[in-house]
Order: sequence, then structure tokens, then C-alpha cells
Amino acid sequence: MSSPEDQSLAGKDPAAGDQAAEDQPAGDQPATGGREGGGADGQEGNSGNANAADPAFSQNVHLVERDGRRIYLVGTAHISQRSVEEVREVIEQVSPDTVCVELDPARHRALTDDAAWREMDIVQVVRRKQASMLLAHLILSAFQRRLGEKLGVKPGAEMLQAIRSAEAAGAELVLADRDVRITLRRTWANLGWLDKFKLAFQLMMTLVMTPDISAEDIERLKEQDMLGQVMESFAKAFPKGKETLIDERDAYLAEKLRTAPGRTIVAVVGAGHLPGMLARLRAEPPQPVELEALETVPKKSWGARALQWGIPLAIVALVVYGFASGGTEVGLRLIVIWILFNGVLSALGALAALAHPLTILAAFVAAPLTSLNPLVAAGWVAGLVEAALRKPVVKDFEALPADIISFKGFWRNSITRILLVVALSNLGSSVGTILAAVVMGSQGG
Repeated sequence: MSSPEDQSLAGKDPAAGDQAAEDQPAGDQPATGGREGGGADGQEGNSGNANAADPAFSQNVHLVERDGRRIYLVGTAHISQRSVEEVREVIEQVSPDTVCVELDPARHRALTDDAAWREMDIVQVVRRKQASMLLAHLILSAFQRRLGEKLGVKPGAEMLQAIRSAEAAGAELVLADRDVRITLRRTWANLGWLDKFKLAFQLMMTLVMTPDISAEDIERLKEQDMLGQVMESFAKAFPKGKETLIDERDAYLAEKLRTAPGRTIVAVVGAGHLPGMLARLRAEPPQPVELEALETVPKKSWGARALQWGIPLAIVALVVYGFASGGTEVGLRLIVIWILFNGVLSALGALAALAHPLTILAAFVAAPLTSLNPLVAAGWVAGLVEAALRKPVVKDFEALPADIISFKGFWRNSITRILLVVALSNLGSSVGTILAAVVMGSQGG
């Protein structure tokens, strides 16, 4: 993903926005072309000095020579026509054994197969609790698509060019990025509650806002000073998000390059990943990374699980206390407060997503019950009801790439509407739980 992808944040696809350091790593220079030849001073095995041969590539291309292998890192912007041309030029001139791209299998398929969306089972997405992650990924993708449409460049065009050029050169293709779903889930799990609300709000804002940006602005964003400022701002706003969206992926990508086959490798990655990847590839001694550890979603802490069950138990205890201390009238009043706050706000969330009337009713009925059971969520119930009542058809899948570009399209398309029903119903139920607990506490007291 390329994240704010992130493919999402991170804008890349979740992860929009890539990391960059303000200063270039010491001893590393933009690479110059040519597949054959040694490192600096004619010696191979150097951990990071540049090749001095011609023709010279731009400052976006860096060469790392190590253990008899040459790795060219091409830093790109994901909606830059110049990046597309540069990727083609580097691969043609270097003629590598292997081309590594900043893609995972799912994003590779979405980029190369226009019909990939048609095979998505939206019901299984909801049942597997992946609706919110898919919605976030689509929102980030939509943001990139709107920018790309404005600039006349398809997002990910430089990756597609790398794939085509690798095939033309007879090079092996390596999908070097981590699964975007794991990246988003690790990022979400790593954020505190306040950061989660901030990130969710900013994601929703990208549905209605498209920055005024030019092709020249995009090219400037590939410059290290500019990227350093952008990522410094992102790190301050979401320090935990930067760790999973950027730093972990720097490590993951660098390890995939380190273990890639062949003696000459071209890696096409977002420009913001260059400083972190170069530092790891040039490190002495080498710093192997355990990829499996970065491919798992950490389990909730004991404290988080205790809080997850503690809130429902506290609500039940409050109702019992109301009956015991104030009699039937107080106890019933607390129950009504719980039902109304949870049910109404969850139903309003479904209504905001333009759900079917029966889906809105399902959200109202489910929320007071599911809020007492951490294993089930009102949005999941509402989403499954919406999927049953308005089952997506072929035209919804075909129109999905175009629909997600516009605010209206998100609500018009049956697929994204189901995802919005899940997210907004859950949001309403969560807010309802908090408000109901506060009101019940004052009433019960």
C-alpha cells in the first residue's frame, strides 16, 4: 500500500504519504546506470557507494552494492508521469535479473486485472470483520484516483510500468510489500482512541476534499526536504501510525530486496521509503528482519480485553443497582435510556449511509444487544441485512472503480453503501454507548 494506503493511510493506498528523512544518508549518492562493473573504486561488496558509470540517472535513483549484488532503488510518486518514464528507462538500461515492486498480491491483481472486483464476496467481508478496513482502503484509493484523474495519470501507473518492463526484460517479478490488510489492521490496533477518531475523521474528509495540486507539486514531493517536512508532520500527528505504515514497511521492503534472487535488482518504491530502506540495506552488520513477526496482527492486551468486557458488565451492574435502590421505575428508566441512545444513534448511522428502512430498523434493534456483547457489533448485523436486501449486482462491481472517485458514488454503489452501513452503524452504537453510560450514571445515582 502506499499509505497516508494506503495503500492507506498513506497518500499512498492506506497508507498515504511515505516517510523521508531530511538529509540523504551519508555516503549514498544517486545511482548511475549500467548493469556491469564494480562499486566505488572498482570494488564490489561495498555496502552503499554509487556506481560512477554513465548514463546518469536522476537523484530519485539510488544504487546499493553489496556482496557482489547491485540493487537500484527507484523512488517514485504514485501519480507522477515522470516516475512512469523513469521506471521504464532504468529497467531498460539496467536489464535486471529481478524487479521488485511495492505491491502485495491483492494490489497487484487489482492493478493488473480490471475484473478482480467482481469476485469479491461482500457478505464474507462483513462476516470476517473486514468491512472497515476495506472501506478505509477504498477511501484512500479514491483520494489517489481523484488526484490522478486531475493530473491525467492513473494511480500506480509506475508500478504497472515496472511489471510490464520486467516482463519485457525477462526479469523475475517480486511483490515486495506487506499485505495491505495486515498493514491497516496493525495500524488500527496500534492507535489510541483519540488517534482513531482523528484518523477516521480525516479519512471521511478525503471523500469531499481534493487538494489543489499540480504535476510540479507532485514532483517536488519526491524531493527529500519536502518529503521530510511532510513525514515530520505526519509523525507528530500519528506517531504510532508512522511506525506501522512507514517504518515497518521500510524494514519489510528492505528484507524482501535483500533476499530477492539475482545479482542485479531494480526496486520500484514510493520515494518516501528510500531513506529507511537505504539505511537498512547499507547497515553494517546486516540487519535481517523476521517477516513473520511483521505479518501478524498483535492480540489485544489484557487491559484492552478487560475494558472490552468491563463496560457491558458495568452497564448491567448499573441497571441491577437501579432496580435494587430505586425500584422498578428507576430500573426500567435505565433500560429505556440504554435502548434509546444505542438504538437511535446506530439507526441514525444506518440512515446516514442511506440504508434500506429494514436495515435501519435492524440497527436500532441490534445495537442495545450487541453493545453488551463485545464479540458482535451492530454494524455487522446491519451490514448483513443491507447485503441481503440490496445484494450487489454485476454492474455495482463494474462501476466500483469509477464510483469511489465521487462522494455521491460512495453512497450510490451498493458495495460501498454496505461498507458505510457497517462503519456508521458501529460508530453510532459506540457513541450511544458512551452517552447512555453517562446519562444512566446520573440517573442511577
